[in-house]
Amino acid sequence: MNLAPIASNTFRESVRDKVLYNLVLFALLLVGASILIGQLSASQDAKIIVDFGLSSMLLFGTLISIFIGIGLVYKELDKRTVYSLLAKPINRYEFILGKYFGLILTLLINSAVMLAGVLVALLYLQRGFNQLQFAVLPAAYLIFLELMVMTAIALLFSSFSSPVLSATMAFLLFIIGHFSGDLRGLGQASESFIAKAICYALYYILPNFSNFNFITTTAHGQVVKFDVVIGATIYALIYCSILLAAAIAIFQRRDFK
Repeated sequence: MNLAPIASNTFRESVRDKVLYNLVLFALLLVGASILIGQLSASQDAKIIVDFGLSSMLLFGTLISIFIGIGLVYKELDKRTVYSLLAKPINRYEFILGKYFGLILTLLINSAVMLAGVLVALLYLQRGFNQLQFAVLPAAYLIFLELMVMTAIALLFSSFSSPVLSATMAFLLFIIGHFSGDLRGLGQASESFIAKAICYALYYILPNFSNFNFITTTAHGQVVKFDVVIGATIYALIYCSILLAAAIAIFQRRDFK
């Protein structure tokens, strides 16, 4: 298997990208700013830190997954390095999966750094551990699952489209995915069978990011239930598998001669 070398090379390329450093730095500055803002808000300091910290993790993780993800395949095509890579004993599915897991490793480290910033800020303000720190952990894990899905989406578009169109479509799916529950509501409220069928079809086809969004409830000290975490994990794995299978199928059909 050639997954490890490709993933390792993708990770090194992502780490060398100055955009990644800027995003991490800006996210850490936001966490630090949340401490100052929290101190100006009576009894709301911990809530603001959790809200700002997790929101920063989601926002900047999404930017990394999209802007780096859309170039994973296109950059290799543009520089024509894909020809030399595929001339070696490397299967095309290994190329796609290696690129995906390399960026996932980058996002994992990025998320871990920001999570550590949130936990340290909470530890500093509260002078010790309490339930809120433990509540942040499953919420951060669910955010990482959402980033896994976003990376798979970006990689899928990257396998057949230009960077501009890929970024546009990925951002649209990110926004729609956070409001996909409204599609189900529209389907239930609609009296038209066709409209109902379209709404339900879109609801099940498009990503449902509400499965991963528990930032507000976590900021109020509520711990995400274990069965919710398991269900979200299964959903993310299945959805990512479908997207990656589609990306591999498209990439297999491309003619590089």
